[in-house]
Order: sequence, then C-alpha cells, then structure tokens
Amino acid sequence: MDSKTFYGKKGNDQAVRAIPSDSEDSELDGSESEDSEGQDSQEEWIPESGEGMSIENDTESVNEEEDEDVAEVANPGPPRWKTVHNPSCNPYPEWQGVSRSDEILSLLQYFQQFFSEDILESIVQQSNLYAMQNNPNKPLNLTTKELEQFLGTVVYMSLFGLPRTRMFWNKACRVSQVADTMTLNRWEAIKKYLHFSNNEDRQEEGNDPLHKIRPLVTHLISKLKSIPMREKLAVDEQMVPFKGRSRLKQYLPSKPKKWGYKILVLAGSDGVPHNFEMYTGRAVHPPELADIGASGNVVLRLAQPIPKQENYKLFFDNWFTSVPLVLTLAQQGIHTIGTVRCNRLPGVNLKCDAELKKKGRGSFEEKMAIVGETTLHVVKWYDNRTVSLLSDYAGAYPVNEVERWDRKQKLIMNVPRPAVVKEYNKNMGGVDLLDSLIALYRIKIRSKKWYHRLVFHFMDMIIVTAWLLYRRDCEGTGMTRKEEMRLYTFKSYIAEGLQKSGKSLERKRGRPSLTIAGEYEEKRRKGPDTPIPIPAVRLDATAHWMVMDEKKGRCKVPGCTGTPKAKCRKCDVHLCFTSTSNCFLRFHTTLRVLDIPSK
Repeated sequence: MDSKTFYGKKGNDQAVRAIPSDSEDSELDGSESEDSEGQDSQEEWIPESGEGMSIENDTESVNEEEDEDVAEVANPGPPRWKTVHNPSCNPYPEWQGVSRSDEILSLLQYFQQFFSEDILESIVQQSNLYAMQNNPNKPLNLTTKELEQFLGTVVYMSLFGLPRTRMFWNKACRVSQVADTMTLNRWEAIKKYLHFSNNEDRQEEGNDPLHKIRPLVTHLISKLKSIPMREKLAVDEQMVPFKGRSRLKQYLPSKPKKWGYKILVLAGSDGVPHNFEMYTGRAVHPPELADIGASGNVVLRLAQPIPKQENYKLFFDNWFTSVPLVLTLAQQGIHTIGTVRCNRLPGVNLKCDAELKKKGRGSFEEKMAIVGETTLHVVKWYDNRTVSLLSDYAGAYPVNEVERWDRKQKLIMNVPRPAVVKEYNKNMGGVDLLDSLIALYRIKIRSKKWYHRLVFHFMDMIIVTAWLLYRRDCEGTGMTRKEEMRLYTFKSYIAEGLQKSGKSLERKRGRPSLTIAGEYEEKRRKGPDTPIPIPAVRLDATAHWMVMDEKKGRCKVPGCTGTPKAKCRKCDVHLCFTSTSNCFLRFHTTLRVLDIPSK
C-alpha cells in the first residue's frame, strides 16, 4: 500500500470516524471477511501529539537543535504486528482494589440506599406542584409516606402481573396487598401527577431531552457510582421496552425487545450496575477526556468512576472496541478485552476465514505489537464462525479445551479455545445478567406519559441491584446460596416494608360488601400459619395497637405456648399480654425474636 494513502496527506485526516449506531452486538453475527472491502478506509488509530504514546523503532527523531521546552513529539506510525511464534503465558495484572462485605443490612435499607429520603421529598414536592399547575382547585396533598405506599403497590403489581392495573381492585381478581393499601381513585391520582422536575425551569436549563426525569437520573447515577466495584467490569447496551410515541425511541433488530429506549450501562460481572448513560442522540463529551470517536467516547465517559492504576479489567463488544480506546484505557491502568472488527486493526494481516476453516474447528492465529509500554494482542479464532479479539493483557495462551457438538460425526468433541476467549466469555455478561433479572418481574404499568416507562424501569433496576448487593453481603459473611433469599421474596419484602414501615394502617370507612362472595371471603377459613411481618415493619414502633380477637390463637413469640385472644392490629398476629408474660412488648422491641425466612 502506498504510504501516502495509509498515513494521509493532512494532519486533520487523523480524526476517528463516527461509528454507525445500527451495528449488532454479537461477535458471531457475521464473518470478518465481509469487512475486508473497507480496508482502504481504515480508521486512523494514531493519537494526537502530546498524549505520551510512542512506538518502539517507529518514531521519527526529534531535531536536537530545537529547544527542549518547545519540542514537539512526532506522530508515531502504526504498530508493527508480529506473529507469535514462541507460545508463552502473559503475566496476569494483579488487581489492587478491595471489595469487602462485613454485615447484612435490613432488606428495606438496601432499597433506601438508592431511593433515600431526599429524593422522595423532591418527588413529593414536584408532584404537588404539578397538580396545582394543572388544577389549583384540586391539590394532590401527597406525602412522603403515601408516596412510599404507592411505590410498594407498584412493586406488588410487578409480582402478580395482572394485565391491567384496575384489575387489582376488581372483585373477581382482587389483590389485597394493593387494594387494602389505598383506593383506586387515589392511586390513579398519584400516578397521574407523579412528577420529578418543574416544567417552568426547562427553558433556563436548555434543551435537555431528559428534563422530565433529570433529577432522578442524576441522583441514581451518583448512588450507583458509590457502590464498591469488583475486578471485572463490562460496558454494554440495555433496551427498555417501549412502543409509544417518543423521539428517544430506538430500534435495534439484534435485541429481543427491538423497540424502546437505549441505555448504555457499566456493570460488574455479577450484574451490579455502577454507571449508566441514557442515549439521547449526540452526547456532549467532557473536554478533559480524549476524543477517540463516537463509540469509544461512550466507554471513556462510563469508565470515569473506575479507580485508576488499580488493574481493573473492562470488557466490551465490537461496537466499542478500537486500538485508540485500548491504549487510552491502558494509560489509566485499566486493562481491556473486546471483540473487534478487522477494519479497526490497521496493519494487521490475519488469515482469512477460509484458511482457518481448512485447519478445522478451534484453529486460531495471534498477532502482537508493542505501543509504548502497552502490549497489544489480536487473536482470531474459528469456532462456528470466526471472531477476533483485541486485548492489552491476555493472549491466546494458555490454550484450553471446550466441548462442542459435531453435527457431521454426531458426537461431542473437544475444541481448542484461546485464553482470551475464555476470559471474555466469562466476564462479558454482566449487563445481560442484569437485563434477565429485571425481565423476570418487570413493572408493566401503562401510562400516557413517556417518562413513566423509564421511571418504572429504574425502580426495577434499583431493586435488582439491591438484591445483588444483598447476595454479595451474604457471600461475604459465609452464607450459602440455599440460605439466601430469592428475588421474588426479596421484592415482596421491599413492597411490604414500603407499605407498612412507619405508617398507620387506618382504613377509610366505606360501604360494606353485601354480596355472597364478600361474605364468603370473610368466613373463609385461613391456613394454620399466620404470616409474620418483616423486621422493618415489626420494629418501627408505629401504630402497633393491641386489640381483642373473638377467637384464640397461638402466640407468635418462639418458646411461648400461650393461646391468647390479644393480637396486634398492624401485624395481625396473636401475642400474650399478661402479668407474667408480656410477649407483645418482646415481639415489637427485640430483634432476635424472629428469624427472617430464607425463601
């Protein structure tokens, strides 16, 4: 190739081209031979002068007569890729971070770490203001406790999964956890006026597409950034299903949910998110960060909370991966692995797909180049199809074997797999794990307001994050997986805590049910075991009144064999209250009285 064609005639040609947004995520969706036509228009990987990048035996000498204070660093050429002939294992960079879990918090505290009192008060203030702006004669008069009860009913709705919200109050399919908390008209009024930002401040803040929910987004991002990080992290796309009218709606044909809002997420390999960015079109890139192109800039912005020079490992797919991105993160002490497109590897002459296919399944080729203090590894591996990976700390060796089904021979065979492929497959799925957990019990409340879909998605994401942090703490304290609480139970406890913790459960008077079905429900014999409220409700010292029941019941304090008529009105359990046994006081003041059920 002509040197003028490769290097370009002008310095301005070194800008990295923007990556089209309609690319697919999977590294196995297409063969790399399809990209060979774009070799003549390869991206310039060369960084701007002054960034401290140099290549051995490839830099131009600086004129010795120039002053050292004003000497300019010459632009380095492309890296010299060499085939690896002597297989050797690369030294694994040791992680310098610390992640500890000393104790398990109460279940409601995990949720309140993100939806704290300050953000709830802000939502209450903006919702009441929005109601007054719509109709001054009908104020909403929403309180923080009532907002928590509303959020608790929303979480319960995701667990029961009825197709319409009004069905939770319908007699045919009534759900007491929702219908007994508040009336249908009050619930719909709160949902109608649920607001997060003042509409009158929009012109002052500029044209922000997320103005409606910007305070909530900013608050949640700050909370996620404060979560201690594990060693392995990943950047990937997340889709929020939505088919309504919104200019922020995207279409990604490679996703299971093709229509919706696109969110770019930084998450650990265990699924815990640490940062996210809502896709709204062209983003404003911070001037203090290097400009390496549209897709690479996304990773740099999301990776800002990662501690520098502590050997964290970051994984991403071929939409983000490029040589400038890997070199820029390597300067910050962040090691990377990513699938890469061949037209983003200037100067690399890898074997074509046909040659690797002739050698058989599991064949691979490795190239290596040294750029300053960074060693780049490119590995092309053939399994069902070819895939190329770029890394600055992992190569092809040591090679391990993986089982694959051979269609022709009708048997399971062992296929060689490079080490970089194993490392990538093991740690890349953090965002996908988060998506799968959210999809299990997604909040599917329909609304005419486009931003409600995002708000409910953030609630799902925060509850799943709280559950993952709970599991991390259980793991740190030595608890087994069988003893840990499942996600469904965890969400139900969060919903119960939001509805009852610190609230008085006085119900409004209404007309009694005169139907046969209503009388049958009151006479229906309940099971022998009365459910026990969670500690956040049992120990909140609010509205726990003693009432006398018509029938006796077994005392719920362990070790007590009494059968009193006295019961707690809020907890709905029988408790002894005599001169010799005050189980009512012990039940509401002692933490060790009960153990939270594991499932």
